[in-house]
This record gives sequence, C-alpha cells and structure tokens, in this order.
Amino acid sequence: MGNNKNHKNNRLLVILMLAAITICMLLSSGCQTKTKIEEIQDRGVLKVGATGDYQPMSYLDPETGEYVGFDTELAEDLADDLDVDIEFVETSWPTLMDDTLAGKFDLAISGITITDAREEQALMSDGYLENGKTLLCRAEDVYRYTSLETINKPEVRVMENPGGTNEKFARENLPDVTLIIHDVNQEIPGLVASGEADVMITEVVEAGYYVGQDERLAAPLIYEPFTHGELGVLMPKGSEDLLSYVNEFLQEEKNSGRIDELADEFFLKYIEYDDALAPAA
Repeated sequence: MGNNKNHKNNRLLVILMLAAITICMLLSSGCQTKTKIEEIQDRGVLKVGATGDYQPMSYLDPETGEYVGFDTELAEDLADDLDVDIEFVETSWPTLMDDTLAGKFDLAISGITITDAREEQALMSDGYLENGKTLLCRAEDVYRYTSLETINKPEVRVMENPGGTNEKFARENLPDVTLIIHDVNQEIPGLVASGEADVMITEVVEAGYYVGQDERLAAPLIYEPFTHGELGVLMPKGSEDLLSYVNEFLQEEKNSGRIDELADEFFLKYIEYDDALAPAA
C-alpha cells in the first residue's frame, strides 16, 4: 500500500514538473525580448541622434529644418539598408552620452570621435573615417600658428564649443591661452574669421569644410594633425546585434567607395595637399 502511494506521489511530482516546464517555455516564447534590429524594423523607423551643429558631418539647416552632411547621408544609407524610414533626434555635445544611455534614439551618427571614455559607457562601432585635432585660423596668420607651442600663449584667444572633445583637448593641451567657450559651434569659424577669436581647435573634417566656405580662413596643419583618431557610431549597451549590423554596413560602405565619395564631396575637395603648411622644423 505504501509503495502505491509513493508511486502516485512520484507520478504527480513528474506531472507537476512537466507542467511547470511547459508553462515556463510558453511564457518564455510569448515574452521573449526582441532584438534591437527587430524593434527598429517593427517600428519601421531608425531613430538617429544628431547634434546638428557640426559641419560638414551633421548640420540642421535653419532655413529648411532638414539635416544635411556626411553623417546625414551615411545615416540615410543605413536606414535604407535596414529597409526603414529615418527620424533624426536632436541632441547636443554636453548631453550626447546621457541621451544615448536614456534611449532617446537607436544610435547617434554626428561626427563622434571614438574614445575610451565613450566605449566604457556605451557601444561604439568600428571607425569609418580617420580624423584628428587640427587648427583653424585666419589666412593672414597661416605662418603664425605652426604648432601647439606657438598657440599656447595668453594673448591667443582660442574659441571652442562646450562639452565636446575640442574643449577637452584645448584645456589639456593649451593651458596658457585665453579660452573662450561659445555655445553655437557652427558660429565659431566665422567669429575666428572676423577677429573675435584667433584659433579654433577642431577636427580635420570640419577645418577642411570651413576653409572651403570662407577664404579668410586657413587650416595650415590639416595634413599634420595634433592627434589621430576615427569617427564612429554611438549606441547604448544592449544593442550588440545592431552594433554587429552597423559594423558590417560600414565595411560595405568602405568597400564600395561610398565613404571616399562622401569625404570628397563634403570636405577633401576644399584642401589640396600643396595648400597646407608643413610643421615648422
């Protein structure tokens, strides 16, 4: 009698265990978290963070209300590759990381330099464009500023936008200059040209663009930048599937010549190597 009772209890236990496993499988199947790519494709829209103040990479045209630039077209290529529409979400350099981590957009493409600090907090793609810190000055001062040492003087006014790597570089490498912080990044080249400041530390891509727009400006060290880095796509952790997709997409853009085509269109065509100044011996 005792054995029969034990057998019944064992069978009941097995049945309960199988039922529990079945329920767990059903719940797991029904509540499975979507991948980031599935989320984007189900939504039908890729949300892209953009500062809109960084010519020629990402610029919000006040007259049209449309984003234009190298990274704008690159982001549009990515959306086409995902077969979804695109929506640009405004962010800023001081809030870029917070907005990324808060999930205000799927990824940010806006002339963003790959740094250790950014990679510690979020995900960054492989580099798609070489870049580096250089200087923008008035054409009349092309032989005056030939190195960091010739800039790093109290009488030299260096103007930067807040919160980005340009300000960080200036503070770390030019401690003796008169540093002026100006909120609107795209206004700074014009202020340098008009004499409101003497130098802007910026990236090669931005310096090349503005020299092409204003003959009063020069970028004498554009082919000998102070630093060497790469631009990448920023996205929050947890988007590893999207990161892999973006890396493959960027490699295809390089292989097809699309990256070179965009670089020439937006900034390289403005600066010939012979126009640049070699560093002082």
